[in-house]
Amino acid sequence: MKITAIEAIPFAIPYVKPLKFASGEVHTADHVLVRVHTDDGVIGVAEAPPRPFTYGETQTGIIAVIEQLFAPALIGLTLVEREVVNARLARTIGNPAAKSAVDMAIWDALGRTLELPVTSMLGGFTDRMRVSHMLGFADPAAMIAEVEKVRDQHGINVFKVKVGRRPVGLDTAVVRALRDRFGDSVELYVDANRGWTASESLRAMREMADLDLLFAEELCPADDVLGRRWLVERLDVPFVADESVPTPADVTREVLGKSATAISIKTARTGFTTSQRVHHLAEGLGVEVVMGNQIDGQIGSACAVAFGAAFELTSRRAGELSNFLDMSDDLLTEPLRIRDGLLRVPPGVGLGIDIDPEKLARYRTDH
Repeated sequence: MKITAIEAIPFAIPYVKPLKFASGEVHTADHVLVRVHTDDGVIGVAEAPPRPFTYGETQTGIIAVIEQLFAPALIGLTLVEREVVNARLARTIGNPAAKSAVDMAIWDALGRTLELPVTSMLGGFTDRMRVSHMLGFADPAAMIAEVEKVRDQHGINVFKVKVGRRPVGLDTAVVRALRDRFGDSVELYVDANRGWTASESLRAMREMADLDLLFAEELCPADDVLGRRWLVERLDVPFVADESVPTPADVTREVLGKSATAISIKTARTGFTTSQRVHHLAEGLGVEVVMGNQIDGQIGSACAVAFGAAFELTSRRAGELSNFLDMSDDLLTEPLRIRDGLLRVPPGVGLGIDIDPEKLARYRTDH
């Protein structure tokens, strides 16, 4: 079970439409496929989605750090030396998506070797999750049309609405239009990606106080320490920390500092090993957890549902598992399917997914 090689393969798949939110927009999935090879001939896979406007990582940077730093440090270790892997990855500051993809590819390789599903190795609580769909910036009519389409085709009735524009009324009007159109047949929550100030955030939430929102996510920047604490004290819905909690230490700081009352876990940011730490910490602190999405493709979404379904706490809420619906294609031999608002963990060993070699050849950008 020794690691013999780690590949980082760039690929690019266009989105059907640009995804727009307060911290940026994405037109193409310029991601990195990570493959971990072992001396038994097993290959584990995962996906690294660069988010330069959030964590500073680029596709080129992810490839460089994996090839130049991570692979030399990990080759020769066995798949079960996950704590050694974690310690060696931690020598390099930042690079969360690169680290997470390597970690998850190792878990996938271990599951394939032991002939066990990764979700069972993690916890095995259930085999499916309810799905929440993200709605990017658009006018009310376009967002209503998207909700109708997603509900009709996939049975999804939980929606995360991207907000954070100025003036604030642009977004509160959209959320109100959604509630007016669909009533209590849908669940709604908002995510500002740190786009508002604390005072703008409070104004927005008061304007939406009658809309029965599930929670609010990253309305204002985490480095506005006093403003954020002031805001959270005045909200009557859970405040989800996302970009502000890339490590377990950050979770501790945000929760104990009363700057957040719930946590978003993204396997694209914390892999499986560190996501376990975040989950257990959140469980111990008694805060709610949402499975988030880093605009993952189907590989990343398979990772997210494998982790989210593994634990009772993470499977309570609908997980953000549908961003791949906005991609024009993907790399899997058997595409993920969302039916009746549910995404099931792919059956099989490891992550239960396989890469289509023809699609990889078509979309990779390194030759």
